[in-house]
Amino acid sequence: MVSGAVNELSSAVTGNKTAASREHVLAVKRDYISQPRLTYKTVSGVNGPLVILDQVKFPRYAEIVHLTLPDGTKRSGQVLEVTGPVLTVLLRMCACLWVCECFTGDILRTPVSEDMLGRVFNGSGKPIDKGPTVMAEDYLDIMGQPINPQCRIYPEEMIQTGISAIDGMNSIARGQKIPIFSAAGLPHNEIAAQICRQAGLVRKSKDVMDYSDDNFAIVFAAMGVNMETARFFKSDFEENGSMDNVCLFLNLANDPTIERIITPRLALTSAEYLAYQCEKHVLVILTDMSSYAEALREVSAAREEVPGRRGFPGYMYTDLATIYERAGRIPILTMPNDGMFITQIPILTMPNDDITHPIPDLTGYITEGQIYVDRQLHNRQIYPPINVLPSLSRLMKSAIGEGMTRKDHSDVSNQLYACYAIGKDVQAMKAVVGEEALTPDDLLYLEFLQKFEKNFIAQGAYENRTVFETLDIGWQLMRIFPKEMLKRIPQSTLAEFYPRLK
Repeated sequence: MVSGAVNELSSAVTGNKTAASREHVLAVKRDYISQPRLTYKTVSGVNGPLVILDQVKFPRYAEIVHLTLPDGTKRSGQVLEVTGPVLTVLLRMCACLWVCECFTGDILRTPVSEDMLGRVFNGSGKPIDKGPTVMAEDYLDIMGQPINPQCRIYPEEMIQTGISAIDGMNSIARGQKIPIFSAAGLPHNEIAAQICRQAGLVRKSKDVMDYSDDNFAIVFAAMGVNMETARFFKSDFEENGSMDNVCLFLNLANDPTIERIITPRLALTSAEYLAYQCEKHVLVILTDMSSYAEALREVSAAREEVPGRRGFPGYMYTDLATIYERAGRIPILTMPNDGMFITQIPILTMPNDDITHPIPDLTGYITEGQIYVDRQLHNRQIYPPINVLPSLSRLMKSAIGEGMTRKDHSDVSNQLYACYAIGKDVQAMKAVVGEEALTPDDLLYLEFLQKFEKNFIAQGAYENRTVFETLDIGWQLMRIFPKEMLKRIPQSTLAEFYPRLK
């Protein structure tokens, strides 16, 4: 064996450059084993994606296990539970009759590199775009590194999405984690794609925008989506010229269900590398988190754990938090006072449009707000069908105001919320008592309701409104009312902005 290695090395040295480079490539791909490994043939049970092994020496939690089929096919799994010499292994594909197992002695790590941008990977992190192998610059734990909460910097820079319902009333800050609550058949994918196309920083001047193409990256992870959704995002990134700054992880509906558990963690590990090592501002889009939660339920049921609400495991809150809390604004060595951003937009489809379902319910506890996509607005051909009343951005207050957007931003948002809520109440009352029984003030609120949905919420899929244009539209709508009815705006602000522009 030693003489063979010497001959192989000598041929690489004495040969031409092509032969030497070929040997280097083979060395990178070769699976070297630095110490002896024990091989086990002690499978005592198989239950769906779970394999029970017995008489294992010194097993470790979260260790990666290689299993071999009778036909030589290899599969990988991860140790989920250790009880003495008996352990449970979670496979990325359903199990059948296994022959032998080899323990690697290491946890699941993913190769990362800046060359991942512009590439497409499957749910396990393997390239599927027929491109060259990505040469890894590092191998990182997919669970991420612990972040000291004291080191986090509070997000204070607003992202201008170009969508009035978001910029005007639910402003997003860089480093925020804010989900899109949607349902089957609603255009949540189109809204997420529009945010990717139009996202940029707001400057003090109306004319200066920071799109920072060279310093911006998008990591997109799809879990359990159909081919149409995956093709939509890929083609949209290619059409707007941002594909070179996008890294895609695709776990389709026909891929293994268990693979969905690691897909978002692979995406977030890649995002952390791009942000903290390559110094890029990263936007992470995760769709569909409902498919991820259902995969988690499938594993929990196979392990025969005590189910929680609607069969989901009791630890789903903690599990979701390990994904969502990896967003934020973290200082790095070269930028200790500024830091790099990972902004996270998870997309989840609410079963039966039920916002009290465990998936959106627990997601709302962890994240910093939500964008609610409404079916009634969608049925009335309003795009984007964002219902601003149940929508929320908890970091909006720190990202708007004088010096960041405009000093009247907060007051305009509060007044629009109040008028829209009253208009909804008047609309419900009109259905009971009729329009003839409404007061003149009620009719004003009804007029505001119709114009607000038509002019403020509704806009084109490629219409990019600045935050200043959004605020001006808000003032145009509020001029329906006399000054005395705008009770949530200070008199000084009314005196400056209420008069019509000449």
